[in-house]
Amino acid sequence: MKSMILALLAVILFPACSSMQKDGWSGGEDSKRLQTIIDQYWGFKIQESPTFATYTGDHRFDDQLDRVSLNDHKRRYLYLQGLFSEINGLDEDRLSEGERMSRSILKREVGNSIEELRFRSYLMPITGRSGFHIDLPELRNQMPLKTRRDYENYVARLRAIPQYFTDHIDLMKEGLQSSLVPPQIVLKGYEASIEPHTSQDLQKNVFYKPFLQFPNNMSPADQEFLRAQGADAVLNSVVPSYQRLAEFMKVEYYPHLRSTIGTSDLPDGKEYYEHRVKMYTTLDLTPKDVHEMGLKEVERIKAEMAAVIQKTPQKKMSFKEFLQFLRKSPQFYVKTPEQLMKETAWIMKQAEGQLPSLFGRLPRIPVGLKEIPEYIAPKTTTAYYDSPPGDGSRAGYYYVNTYNLSARPLYEIEPLTLHEAVPGHHLQLALQQEMEDLPKFRRFTYFTAFVEGWALYAERLGLEMGFYTDPYRDFGRLTYEMWRACRLVVDTGLHAFGWTREKAIQFMAENTALSLHNIEAEVDRYITLPGQAVAYKIGELKIRELRQLAEESLGKSFDIRTFHDALLGGGSLPLDLVEKSIHRHIARTKAKK
Repeated sequence: MKSMILALLAVILFPACSSMQKDGWSGGEDSKRLQTIIDQYWGFKIQESPTFATYTGDHRFDDQLDRVSLNDHKRRYLYLQGLFSEINGLDEDRLSEGERMSRSILKREVGNSIEELRFRSYLMPITGRSGFHIDLPELRNQMPLKTRRDYENYVARLRAIPQYFTDHIDLMKEGLQSSLVPPQIVLKGYEASIEPHTSQDLQKNVFYKPFLQFPNNMSPADQEFLRAQGADAVLNSVVPSYQRLAEFMKVEYYPHLRSTIGTSDLPDGKEYYEHRVKMYTTLDLTPKDVHEMGLKEVERIKAEMAAVIQKTPQKKMSFKEFLQFLRKSPQFYVKTPEQLMKETAWIMKQAEGQLPSLFGRLPRIPVGLKEIPEYIAPKTTTAYYDSPPGDGSRAGYYYVNTYNLSARPLYEIEPLTLHEAVPGHHLQLALQQEMEDLPKFRRFTYFTAFVEGWALYAERLGLEMGFYTDPYRDFGRLTYEMWRACRLVVDTGLHAFGWTREKAIQFMAENTALSLHNIEAEVDRYITLPGQAVAYKIGELKIRELRQLAEESLGKSFDIRTFHDALLGGGSLPLDLVEKSIHRHIARTKAKK
C-alpha cells in the first residue's frame, strides 16, 4: 500500500532533478512517472533514515535518528510493496537506455528490501562486531561539527538515544519470541562493545569527545553552553541507555540465544539463505552452485600458491609447514601500531602514483588512514573502508586494525591496501558519489558483488602496478584470493550444508596463511552475515571474465584506461548490467575503428 502523505512530501521536498535528463531522459509519460517514483523513493529513504541522509550530504534531519520500531518496519514493508508495483507498471519500451538501467536497479533494490523485511531480519539488529550500539559512537565522525547548530544537532541525537535503544530492544524481544536470534557463540565477548560507553567519566567517554575541543571560531560563551548540554546528554541519555542495554543483554538476551549457527536453523531459514545468496551475488545462483565454484577456485589457487613456494628458500617445506612458517616468522611482523600504519601509508602512496596509468577519471576526494577504534578492534576484521559523505566535507578513510599485531603480517599489507583504498573501494565509491549525471539514489546504491568484486579485482591489479615483487608478498596476494575462494565454500557450508564452526575454521586454516585470530573473526562474520561473503569472489570472477572478453574482442584497440572507465562509469551495478555495459563498450570501440 502506498503512503500518499509520504509520497506527497517526497514530491514537495525532492523536486525532479536534472540528473535523469542527463542520463538519457526521454521526456515521455513513462519517463516522467519513473522520475516521480525515483524522487519519491529517495525522499522516503532519507526521511526513514536521517543518519543516511547525513551521509549523503543532506543535513535537514541531523537532529534525528533512524526510525526503527516494529511498526516502522511494518509500515516500510507496505510502502515498498506499493512502490514495487508502480515500478513494474512502467513500460520499458518507452524508456531510454539510461532510464531502463535506473528502473532495473531501482526494482532490484526495492525488491531486495521487501524480501529482507518479509523475512524479518531486522529482529536481529546486533552481532559481536556490528549493530546500532557499535554504529552510534561514530556519529561524531559522521556529522558536521563546525557551528553551534551542528553541535545542537549532535546533542539532539544523543538525547534521542534512549528511545532508539528502546525500539531496538523491543525488536530483540520480538526476535526472542519468534526464534529469530543470532548464534550465542558469535556474541561471546559482546560486553567489550558496550561497557566503554557506560562510563560516567566524560574525559573517557567517546560520545563527549566533540566537546573537549571546539572549532577556533566558536565563542567562549557558546562553548560553555554546548559543553554543559553535551555533558547532560551523555550522562543522562547515552550512559543510562548503554547501561540498560548491558543489563538486557546479560539477563534477557544472551542466555537465550541459539546454540546452532546455520541460517537454515532459523524459521524459513533455507529459503532466507537462498534469497541472500541471490541478493548478494545479483545472479540466479543456488548455494550448491556457489559451493562447487568455491571448491574449484580453491584447487586452482592452491596450485598457484605451490608454485610460488618453489621460489622461496623454504621450497622443500610442505604447504602446511610453509603456512606455519609465515604465521610464526618474526620477519613478517612489526612491533608497534605506528610501524604498521607507516608501512600501510607507504603502500597507499605508491598505489596512488600508479592510478593515472590505469584510469582516465579519478575521484576528487582524497583517502585518509586511521586506526580502527579500540572498542571494536578485537572482534572486527583486519581493515575496512568508510566512504566520504555526499557533501564532500571530509575524505574517505581506510581503517586499519592495530590490535594483536601478531595477527597482522606484512605480506598482507599490499593486497589489503589495494582492496580497501586505491584502486579498490575508495576509487570506486568516491567516483560513484561524484557522478552527478546519475540519479541520486544510484550514487548511494551499493551492490556487494560489484563493490567487493571490484576491490578484489583491484588486488590483482597490483601485478600490473609493480607490487608483489618478492614471493612472500605474492603469496600474500594469493592467500587473500584464496581467502575469498574459501568464503564460497565456508559460507555455504555453514548455512546450507550443516558445517560446524570448527570445520569452517579448519578449512580456512588449511588453505590460507591468515592468522588463526583473523580466521576465527572471519568465520564468526560469515555466521552473522549469511551470504554477504560469497559476493566478493563471484564479482571478481565476472569482472575478470569481462576484461578477458574485451581484450580478446578488441585486440590492439583494447585500452585498460577506457575499459576501467567503462566498468566504473555506471556506478555500482548488478552483474548482469555490468556485463551489458561492457558489451556496449566493446561495440562502441569497434565502431570507432
